[in-house]
Amino acid sequence: MPYNKLSPSPEVKPRFFYGDIIVILGFLCMMVAAGLWDSFGIFIKPLLGDFGWNRATVSSSYSLSLLIFGLMGVIAGGLTDKFGPRLVLTFCGLFLGAGYLLMSQLTSLWHLFLFEGVLLGIGMSGLYAPLLGMVARWFAIRRGLMTGVVLAGLGIGQLVAPPVISRLIDIYDWRNTYLFLGITVLVVIVVSTQFLKRDPSEVGQSPYGADEIKQPAFEPSIQAYSLPEAAHTWQLWTMLFLKLCFGYYMFSFLVHIVPHATDLGISQVDAANILAISGGGVVIGNFVLGRAVDKIGPRKIFIICFAAAMAAILWLIQARELWTLYLAALIIGLANGGNMTSDSPMGARLFGLKSIGSIVGASSGAFSVGGALGPVITGFIFDSSGSYQLAFFIAAAFCVAGIILAATLRPTGRMETGL
Repeated sequence: MPYNKLSPSPEVKPRFFYGDIIVILGFLCMMVAAGLWDSFGIFIKPLLGDFGWNRATVSSSYSLSLLIFGLMGVIAGGLTDKFGPRLVLTFCGLFLGAGYLLMSQLTSLWHLFLFEGVLLGIGMSGLYAPLLGMVARWFAIRRGLMTGVVLAGLGIGQLVAPPVISRLIDIYDWRNTYLFLGITVLVVIVVSTQFLKRDPSEVGQSPYGADEIKQPAFEPSIQAYSLPEAAHTWQLWTMLFLKLCFGYYMFSFLVHIVPHATDLGISQVDAANILAISGGGVVIGNFVLGRAVDKIGPRKIFIICFAAAMAAILWLIQARELWTLYLAALIIGLANGGNMTSDSPMGARLFGLKSIGSIVGASSGAFSVGGALGPVITGFIFDSSGSYQLAFFIAAAFCVAGIILAATLRPTGRMETGL
Protein backbone atom coordinates (compact mmCIF):
# COMPACT_ATOMS: atom_id res chain seq x y z
CA MET A 1 0.00 0.00 0.00
CA PRO A 2 1.25 3.55 -0.72
CA TYR A 3 0.82 4.87 2.83
CA ASN A 4 4.09 6.18 4.22
CA LYS A 5 5.12 7.83 7.49
CA LEU A 6 7.22 10.94 7.70
CA SER A 7 10.12 8.85 8.95
CA PRO A 8 13.59 8.10 7.60
CA SER A 9 12.98 4.38 8.00
CA PRO A 10 11.04 2.97 5.02
CA GLU A 11 10.45 -0.31 6.82
CA VAL A 12 8.05 1.20 9.36
CA LYS A 13 4.51 1.31 7.96
CA PRO A 14 1.38 2.50 9.78
CA ARG A 15 -1.24 -0.18 10.35
CA PHE A 16 -3.91 2.09 8.91
CA PHE A 17 -4.14 5.43 7.15
CA TYR A 18 -5.85 8.03 9.35
CA GLY A 19 -7.11 9.74 6.22
CA ASP A 20 -9.72 6.97 5.99
CA ILE A 21 -11.05 8.07 9.39
CA ILE A 22 -11.09 11.67 8.17
CA VAL A 23 -13.22 10.69 5.17
CA ILE A 24 -15.66 8.67 7.31
CA LEU A 25 -16.10 11.50 9.82
CA GLY A 26 -16.46 14.05 7.03
CA PHE A 27 -19.13 11.87 5.42
CA LEU A 28 -21.03 11.59 8.70
CA CYS A 29 -20.94 15.33 9.43
CA MET A 30 -22.01 16.18 5.90
CA MET A 31 -24.84 13.64 5.97
CA VAL A 32 -26.43 15.03 9.12
CA ALA A 33 -25.85 18.76 8.63
CA ALA A 34 -26.50 19.12 4.91
CA GLY A 35 -29.30 16.55 4.83
CA LEU A 36 -31.29 18.50 7.42
CA TRP A 37 -30.46 21.94 6.02
CA ASP A 38 -31.44 21.01 2.47
CA SER A 39 -34.83 19.76 3.70
CA PHE A 40 -36.08 23.24 4.58
CA GLY A 41 -38.63 23.15 1.73
CA ILE A 42 -40.62 20.52 3.64
CA PHE A 43 -41.30 23.07 6.38
CA ILE A 44 -42.53 25.83 4.05
CA LYS A 45 -46.23 24.89 3.87
CA PRO A 46 -46.52 24.05 7.60
CA LEU A 47 -45.04 27.48 8.36
CA LEU A 48 -47.35 29.16 5.84
CA GLY A 49 -50.31 27.40 7.40
CA ASP A 50 -49.52 28.47 10.95
CA PHE A 51 -48.33 32.04 10.32
CA GLY A 52 -49.88 33.14 7.01
CA TRP A 53 -46.59 34.32 5.47
CA ASN A 54 -45.95 34.10 1.71
CA ARG A 55 -43.39 31.95 -0.09
CA ALA A 56 -40.99 34.77 -0.89
CA THR A 57 -40.85 35.78 2.77
CA VAL A 58 -40.22 32.27 4.07
CA SER A 59 -37.70 31.59 1.29
CA SER A 60 -35.88 34.82 2.22
CA SER A 61 -34.93 33.36 5.60
CA TYR A 62 -33.23 30.46 3.83
CA SER A 63 -31.57 32.91 1.44
CA LEU A 64 -30.19 34.81 4.43
CA SER A 65 -28.89 31.51 5.79
CA LEU A 66 -27.10 30.90 2.49
CA LEU A 67 -25.58 34.38 2.43
CA ILE A 68 -24.21 33.98 5.94
CA PHE A 69 -23.03 30.47 5.04
CA GLY A 70 -21.03 32.00 2.19
CA LEU A 71 -19.62 34.94 4.12
CA MET A 72 -18.70 32.88 7.15
CA GLY A 73 -17.47 30.05 4.90
CA VAL A 74 -14.57 32.22 3.74
CA ILE A 75 -13.74 33.00 7.38
CA ALA A 76 -14.19 29.36 8.44
CA GLY A 77 -11.88 28.20 5.64
CA GLY A 78 -9.18 30.65 6.73
CA LEU A 79 -9.57 29.68 10.40
CA THR A 80 -9.27 26.02 9.40
CA ASP A 81 -6.01 26.75 7.53
CA LYS A 82 -4.71 28.45 10.70
CA PHE A 83 -6.19 26.48 13.63
CA GLY A 84 -7.38 23.21 12.12
CA PRO A 85 -10.87 21.81 11.56
CA ARG A 86 -11.69 20.50 15.04
CA LEU A 87 -12.21 23.88 16.72
CA VAL A 88 -14.06 25.37 13.75
CA LEU A 89 -16.46 22.47 13.29
CA THR A 90 -17.16 22.15 17.01
CA PHE A 91 -18.37 25.75 17.22
CA CYS A 92 -20.35 25.36 14.01
CA GLY A 93 -22.00 22.20 15.34
CA LEU A 94 -23.09 24.12 18.44
CA PHE A 95 -24.61 26.88 16.30
CA LEU A 96 -26.45 24.33 14.17
CA GLY A 97 -27.89 22.53 17.16
CA ALA A 98 -28.95 25.79 18.80
CA GLY A 99 -30.60 26.97 15.58
CA TYR A 100 -32.77 23.87 15.23
CA LEU A 101 -33.69 23.82 18.92
CA LEU A 102 -34.75 27.47 18.80
CA MET A 103 -36.76 26.92 15.60
CA SER A 104 -39.01 24.68 17.66
CA GLN A 105 -39.91 27.80 19.69
CA LEU A 106 -40.61 30.02 16.66
CA THR A 107 -43.40 32.56 17.24
CA SER A 108 -42.66 35.54 14.96
CA LEU A 109 -41.01 36.48 11.67
CA TRP A 110 -37.85 37.90 13.23
CA HIS A 111 -37.35 34.58 15.00
CA LEU A 112 -37.39 32.85 11.60
CA PHE A 113 -34.67 35.13 10.23
CA LEU A 114 -32.55 34.89 13.38
CA PHE A 115 -32.80 31.13 13.92
CA GLU A 116 -33.04 29.82 10.34
CA GLY A 117 -31.16 32.66 8.68
CA VAL A 118 -28.38 33.59 11.07
CA LEU A 119 -27.72 30.67 13.43
CA LEU A 120 -28.07 27.89 10.85
CA GLY A 121 -26.08 29.93 8.31
CA ILE A 122 -23.19 30.28 10.75
CA GLY A 123 -23.43 26.61 11.66
CA MET A 124 -23.34 25.41 8.05
CA SER A 125 -20.35 27.62 7.22
CA GLY A 126 -18.03 25.19 9.02
CA LEU A 127 -19.01 22.18 6.96
CA TYR A 128 -18.22 22.64 3.31
CA ALA A 129 -14.93 24.55 3.00
CA PRO A 130 -13.17 23.14 6.11
CA LEU A 131 -14.08 19.54 5.34
CA LEU A 132 -13.19 19.64 1.65
CA GLY A 133 -10.02 21.61 2.28
CA MET A 134 -9.01 19.01 4.86
CA VAL A 135 -9.61 16.12 2.45
CA ALA A 136 -7.47 17.84 -0.20
CA ARG A 137 -4.58 17.93 2.29
CA TRP A 138 -4.88 14.23 3.13
CA PHE A 139 -4.91 12.84 -0.45
CA ALA A 140 -2.36 13.49 -3.18
CA ILE A 141 -4.06 10.99 -5.48
CA ARG A 142 -7.71 9.90 -5.49
CA ARG A 143 -8.58 13.40 -4.31
CA GLY A 144 -11.65 13.56 -6.52
CA LEU A 145 -12.86 10.17 -5.34
CA MET A 146 -12.35 10.93 -1.65
CA THR A 147 -14.01 14.32 -2.05
CA GLY A 148 -16.88 12.46 -3.66
CA VAL A 149 -17.13 10.08 -0.70
CA VAL A 150 -17.39 12.96 1.78
CA LEU A 151 -19.93 14.77 -0.38
CA ALA A 152 -21.90 11.54 -0.73
CA GLY A 153 -22.88 12.24 2.86
CA LEU A 154 -24.83 15.22 1.55
CA GLY A 155 -26.63 12.97 -0.91
CA ILE A 156 -27.35 10.30 1.67
CA GLY A 157 -28.66 13.03 3.94
CA GLN A 158 -30.97 14.26 1.18
CA LEU A 159 -32.04 10.68 0.53
CA VAL A 160 -32.88 9.86 4.15
CA ALA A 161 -33.84 13.16 5.78
CA PRO A 162 -36.84 14.36 3.67
CA PRO A 163 -39.09 11.30 4.11
CA VAL A 164 -38.11 10.99 7.78
CA ILE A 165 -38.77 14.68 8.45
CA SER A 166 -42.06 14.58 6.54
CA ARG A 167 -43.17 11.61 8.60
CA LEU A 168 -42.09 13.25 11.87
CA ILE A 169 -44.09 16.38 10.99
CA ASP A 170 -47.17 14.25 10.29
CA ILE A 171 -46.86 12.46 13.63
CA TYR A 172 -45.42 15.04 16.02
CA ASP A 173 -45.88 18.43 14.21
CA TRP A 174 -43.12 20.69 12.91
CA ARG A 175 -42.11 22.12 16.29
CA ASN A 176 -41.25 18.77 17.85
CA THR A 177 -39.52 17.78 14.62
CA TYR A 178 -37.18 20.77 14.90
CA LEU A 179 -36.48 19.80 18.52
CA PHE A 180 -35.48 16.30 17.43
CA LEU A 181 -33.24 17.69 14.66
CA GLY A 182 -31.42 19.96 17.12
CA ILE A 183 -30.62 17.11 19.50
CA THR A 184 -29.42 14.93 16.62
CA VAL A 185 -27.04 17.60 15.33
CA LEU A 186 -25.53 18.26 18.75
CA VAL A 187 -24.89 14.59 19.44
CA VAL A 188 -23.55 13.55 16.03
CA ILE A 189 -21.56 16.54 14.79
CA VAL A 190 -20.02 17.88 17.99
CA VAL A 191 -18.81 14.40 19.00
CA SER A 192 -17.54 13.43 15.54
CA THR A 193 -15.46 16.56 15.06
CA GLN A 194 -13.33 15.85 18.14
CA PHE A 195 -11.46 13.20 16.12
CA LEU A 196 -10.56 15.38 13.10
CA LYS A 197 -6.94 16.16 12.18
CA ARG A 198 -5.92 19.09 9.98
CA ASP A 199 -3.35 17.19 7.89
CA PRO A 200 -1.31 13.94 7.92
CA SER A 201 1.65 15.47 9.76
CA GLU A 202 -0.43 15.55 12.97
CA VAL A 203 -0.32 11.75 13.12
CA GLY A 204 3.10 11.25 11.54
CA GLN A 205 1.85 10.32 8.08
CA SER A 206 2.03 11.92 4.64
CA PRO A 207 -0.74 12.44 2.07
CA TYR A 208 -2.04 9.30 0.40
CA GLY A 209 -0.02 8.68 -2.75
CA ALA A 210 2.46 11.51 -2.14
CA ASP A 211 5.36 9.10 -2.75
CA GLU A 212 3.92 8.09 -6.14
CA ILE A 213 3.62 11.48 -7.83
CA LYS A 214 5.39 14.78 -8.14
CA GLN A 215 2.65 17.40 -8.09
CA PRO A 216 3.13 21.19 -8.04
CA ALA A 217 0.12 21.54 -5.72
CA PHE A 218 2.25 19.98 -2.97
CA GLU A 219 4.96 22.65 -3.21
CA PRO A 220 3.10 25.57 -1.61
CA SER A 221 6.18 27.68 -0.89
CA ILE A 222 7.22 27.62 -4.55
CA GLN A 223 4.14 27.69 -6.71
CA ALA A 224 0.83 27.57 -4.83
CA TYR A 225 -1.28 30.72 -4.45
CA SER A 226 -2.54 32.50 -1.38
CA LEU A 227 -6.12 33.75 -1.57
CA PRO A 228 -5.04 37.38 -2.26
CA GLU A 229 -2.74 36.16 -5.04
CA ALA A 230 -5.49 34.00 -6.51
CA ALA A 231 -7.84 37.01 -6.43
CA HIS A 232 -5.60 38.68 -9.04
CA THR A 233 -6.23 35.87 -11.55
CA TRP A 234 -9.19 35.74 -13.90
CA GLN A 235 -9.46 32.01 -13.24
CA LEU A 236 -10.60 32.54 -9.63
CA TRP A 237 -13.33 34.98 -10.68
CA THR A 238 -14.47 32.63 -13.42
CA MET A 239 -14.65 29.83 -10.88
CA LEU A 240 -16.61 32.04 -8.45
CA PHE A 241 -19.21 33.04 -11.05
CA LEU A 242 -19.48 29.40 -12.10
CA LYS A 243 -20.26 28.44 -8.49
CA LEU A 244 -22.82 31.26 -8.27
CA CYS A 245 -24.66 29.73 -11.22
CA PHE A 246 -24.54 26.33 -9.55
CA GLY A 247 -25.93 27.68 -6.29
CA TYR A 248 -28.76 29.52 -8.05
CA TYR A 249 -30.25 26.52 -9.85
CA MET A 250 -29.55 24.02 -7.07
CA PHE A 251 -31.28 25.88 -4.25
CA SER A 252 -34.12 27.12 -6.44
CA PHE A 253 -34.88 23.45 -6.93
CA LEU A 254 -34.27 22.27 -3.35
CA VAL A 255 -36.40 24.94 -1.68
CA HIS A 256 -39.32 25.05 -4.11
CA ILE A 257 -39.72 21.56 -5.57
CA VAL A 258 -41.83 20.31 -2.63
CA PRO A 259 -44.28 23.26 -2.73
CA HIS A 260 -44.38 22.97 -6.53
CA ALA A 261 -45.21 19.26 -6.36
CA THR A 262 -47.95 19.75 -3.76
CA ASP A 263 -49.41 22.51 -5.95
CA LEU A 264 -49.80 19.82 -8.63
CA GLY A 265 -51.87 17.74 -6.22
CA ILE A 266 -49.07 15.42 -5.07
CA SER A 267 -49.09 14.47 -1.38
CA GLN A 268 -46.59 15.97 1.05
CA VAL A 269 -44.96 12.58 1.62
CA ASP A 270 -44.55 11.87 -2.11
CA ALA A 271 -43.28 15.41 -2.64
CA ALA A 272 -40.67 14.88 0.08
CA ASN A 273 -39.59 11.72 -1.75
CA ILE A 274 -38.68 13.91 -4.73
CA LEU A 275 -35.97 15.44 -2.56
CA ALA A 276 -34.95 11.97 -1.43
CA ILE A 277 -34.53 10.80 -5.03
CA SER A 278 -32.47 13.90 -5.78
CA GLY A 279 -30.30 12.96 -2.81
CA GLY A 280 -29.85 9.48 -4.23
CA GLY A 281 -28.71 11.07 -7.49
CA VAL A 282 -26.18 13.16 -5.56
CA VAL A 283 -24.70 10.00 -4.03
CA ILE A 284 -24.33 8.34 -7.44
CA GLY A 285 -22.91 11.52 -8.90
CA ASN A 286 -20.39 11.85 -6.06
CA PHE A 287 -18.98 8.36 -6.60
CA VAL A 288 -19.22 7.96 -10.36
CA LEU A 289 -18.32 11.51 -11.32
CA GLY A 290 -15.81 11.74 -8.47
CA ARG A 291 -13.83 9.00 -10.17
CA ALA A 292 -14.33 10.74 -13.50
CA VAL A 293 -12.86 13.96 -12.07
CA ASP A 294 -9.59 12.09 -11.42
CA LYS A 295 -9.58 10.76 -14.99
CA ILE A 296 -10.83 13.59 -17.23
CA GLY A 297 -10.55 16.62 -14.94
CA PRO A 298 -13.08 18.82 -13.13
CA ARG A 299 -13.67 21.28 -16.00
CA LYS A 300 -15.30 18.68 -18.25
CA ILE A 301 -17.38 17.38 -15.37
CA PHE A 302 -18.72 20.90 -14.72
CA ILE A 303 -19.74 21.21 -18.38
CA ILE A 304 -21.48 17.83 -18.44
CA CYS A 305 -23.32 18.44 -15.17
CA PHE A 306 -24.55 21.94 -16.03
CA ALA A 307 -25.88 20.61 -19.34
CA ALA A 308 -27.71 17.76 -17.58
CA ALA A 309 -29.19 20.11 -14.98
CA MET A 310 -30.39 22.49 -17.69
CA ALA A 311 -32.22 19.68 -19.50
CA ALA A 312 -33.83 18.45 -16.27
CA ILE A 313 -35.03 21.92 -15.24
CA LEU A 314 -36.58 22.52 -18.66
CA TRP A 315 -38.26 19.11 -18.27
CA LEU A 316 -39.77 20.32 -14.98
CA ILE A 317 -41.69 23.06 -16.81
CA GLN A 318 -43.97 20.53 -18.46
CA ALA A 319 -43.75 17.73 -15.87
CA ARG A 320 -47.08 16.99 -14.16
CA GLU A 321 -47.00 13.36 -13.04
CA LEU A 322 -45.03 12.06 -10.09
CA TRP A 323 -42.69 9.89 -12.15
CA THR A 324 -41.71 12.85 -14.33
CA LEU A 325 -40.76 14.83 -11.24
CA TYR A 326 -38.80 11.86 -9.94
CA LEU A 327 -36.87 11.68 -13.22
CA ALA A 328 -36.02 15.36 -13.17
CA ALA A 329 -34.95 15.12 -9.51
CA LEU A 330 -32.67 12.16 -10.23
CA ILE A 331 -30.90 13.97 -13.09
CA ILE A 332 -30.54 17.18 -11.08
CA GLY A 333 -29.15 15.15 -8.19
CA LEU A 334 -26.56 13.51 -10.45
CA ALA A 335 -25.55 16.92 -11.77
CA ASN A 336 -25.33 18.36 -8.25
CA GLY A 337 -23.13 15.49 -7.14
CA GLY A 338 -20.72 15.99 -10.02
CA ASN A 339 -20.57 19.76 -9.59
CA MET A 340 -19.92 19.48 -5.85
CA THR A 341 -17.22 16.85 -6.29
CA SER A 342 -15.39 18.99 -8.86
CA ASP A 343 -15.08 22.06 -6.64
CA SER A 344 -12.17 21.24 -4.32
CA PRO A 345 -10.11 19.40 -6.99
CA MET A 346 -10.58 22.40 -9.30
CA GLY A 347 -9.31 24.76 -6.62
CA ALA A 348 -6.31 22.54 -5.89
CA ARG A 349 -5.40 22.21 -9.58
CA LEU A 350 -5.72 25.92 -10.25
CA PHE A 351 -4.11 27.32 -7.09
CA GLY A 352 -2.41 24.53 -5.10
CA LEU A 353 -2.84 23.69 -1.41
CA LYS A 354 -1.24 26.65 0.35
CA SER A 355 -4.62 28.30 1.06
CA ILE A 356 -6.99 25.63 -0.17
CA GLY A 357 -9.36 26.14 2.78
CA SER A 358 -9.66 29.86 2.07
CA ILE A 359 -10.05 29.34 -1.68
CA VAL A 360 -12.74 26.69 -1.24
CA GLY A 361 -14.33 29.03 1.29
CA ALA A 362 -14.42 31.83 -1.31
CA SER A 363 -15.92 29.39 -3.78
CA SER A 364 -18.53 28.47 -1.20
CA GLY A 365 -19.26 32.16 -0.73
CA ALA A 366 -20.05 32.60 -4.41
CA PHE A 367 -22.12 29.41 -4.32
CA SER A 368 -24.11 30.79 -1.41
CA VAL A 369 -24.78 34.11 -3.15
CA GLY A 370 -26.32 32.20 -6.04
CA GLY A 371 -28.12 29.97 -3.58
CA ALA A 372 -29.50 33.00 -1.74
CA LEU A 373 -30.76 34.63 -4.94
CA GLY A 374 -32.38 31.49 -6.34
CA PRO A 375 -35.00 30.67 -3.68
CA VAL A 376 -36.14 34.25 -3.03
CA ILE A 377 -36.39 35.17 -6.73
CA THR A 378 -38.20 31.92 -7.44
CA GLY A 379 -40.59 32.55 -4.55
CA PHE A 380 -41.20 36.15 -5.68
CA ILE A 381 -41.98 35.02 -9.23
CA PHE A 382 -44.48 32.47 -7.91
CA ASP A 383 -46.13 34.99 -5.57
CA SER A 384 -46.44 37.44 -8.48
CA SER A 385 -47.59 35.07 -11.22
CA GLY A 386 -48.95 32.00 -9.44
CA SER A 387 -46.59 29.81 -11.50
CA TYR A 388 -43.01 28.52 -11.41
CA GLN A 389 -42.65 28.46 -15.23
CA LEU A 390 -40.64 31.68 -15.63
CA ALA A 391 -38.58 30.84 -12.54
CA PHE A 392 -37.57 27.49 -14.05
CA PHE A 393 -36.58 29.16 -17.34
CA ILE A 394 -34.32 31.54 -15.40
CA ALA A 395 -32.73 28.63 -13.50
CA ALA A 396 -32.04 26.90 -16.84
CA ALA A 397 -30.41 30.10 -18.13
CA PHE A 398 -28.02 30.04 -15.15
CA CYS A 399 -27.07 26.50 -16.21
CA VAL A 400 -26.21 27.78 -19.70
CA ALA A 401 -24.02 30.47 -18.13
CA GLY A 402 -22.30 27.77 -16.08
CA ILE A 403 -21.49 25.77 -19.22
CA ILE A 404 -19.92 28.82 -20.86
CA LEU A 405 -17.86 29.73 -17.80
CA ALA A 406 -16.54 26.17 -17.36
CA ALA A 407 -15.62 25.96 -21.05
CA THR A 408 -13.44 29.08 -20.76
CA LEU A 409 -11.39 27.96 -17.73
CA ARG A 410 -7.67 27.41 -18.34
CA PRO A 411 -4.73 26.54 -16.01
CA THR A 412 -3.12 29.35 -14.01
CA GLY A 413 0.40 30.49 -14.83
CA ARG A 414 2.21 28.83 -11.92
CA MET A 415 0.42 25.54 -11.72
CA GLU A 416 1.25 23.01 -14.42
CA THR A 417 -1.72 20.72 -13.78
CA GLY A 418 -4.43 20.06 -16.33
CA LEU A 419 -8.09 20.87 -15.85
